Amino acid sequence: MTSTNKPYDPSSEGAETEFSTKMSYGDYLSLDAILSAQHPKSDAHDEMLFIIQHQTSELWMKLAIREIDAARKNLRAGQLQPAFKMLARVSRIFEQLNNAWDVLRTMTPSDYTTFRDALGPSSGFQSWQYRMIEFMLGNRNRAMLKPHAHRPDILAVLEGELAKPSLYDEALNLLNQNGVSVPEAVLRRDVSEPYGASEDVIAAWQQVYQTPQDHWPLYELAEKLVDFEDYFRRWRFNHVTTVERVIGFKRGTGGTGGVSYLKRMLEVELFPELWRVRTIL
Repeated sequence: MTSTNKPYDPSSEGAETEFSTKMSYGDYLSLDAILSAQHPKSDAHDEMLFIIQHQTSELWMKLAIREIDAARKNLRAGQLQPAFKMLARVSRIFEQLNNAWDVLRTMTPSDYTTFRDALGPSSGFQSWQYRMIEFMLGNRNRAMLKPHAHRPDILAVLEGELAKPSLYDEALNLLNQNGVSVPEAVLRRDVSEPYGASEDVIAAWQQVYQTPQDHWPLYELAEKLVDFEDYFRRWRFNHVTTVERVIGFKRGTGGTGGVSYLKRMLEVELFPELWRVRTIL
């Protein structure tokens, strides 16, 4: 018996199907540009995975930079609720970045050796957007500008960031403005220099954590920052694990120590007093 049912036609219910003079999904997202931006340097099957993994990570980082900058501006303006939403979003962005390592870990050491030489000295170490995120969060190290010296436009953006208070600097300013004393030496420090943990700042956060009912917005801010750094640390750890799984203890393509360099980065604390205050509560 032959079925008389016809295939479903979405246009019969009003769906747009003709786009010669209208904006389509592909037009809006510039998909032609995005999907033609992968240019493998070898015939190795896994090189496409490697490229797309890193390109999508850079897209998520672009969004993270936008959200961190907006959160910082809102903290400066005393608008905490919008800042909290943005910080929560950044945490989820890093959760997404974290999950991406699971895809890359399907590439074995044998797979990677089929195209590693094609990378030349290029390396994720040279990601200016990742450097921007670290600078925005307070991990400031002028030595990390060197890989970007060949791009004056990018160098100017990174140097411009070093001249601004970091996200954590703005959090400490807010703490002080809301009656929880932070030393002048901390508030007026050279923001372009690396931040060092302060016993007085630990004591300031201790006030917030011991009486959260009196400092609820600051208490919530502290936990949003810890939540984000938690995801950030997991991302770093999974980066180390993935690299060790794929290349062992070889040097990275960019000349770093590879796993040894990444393990050193695990020791970096973005918001140090927020972690240390837990010991004295």
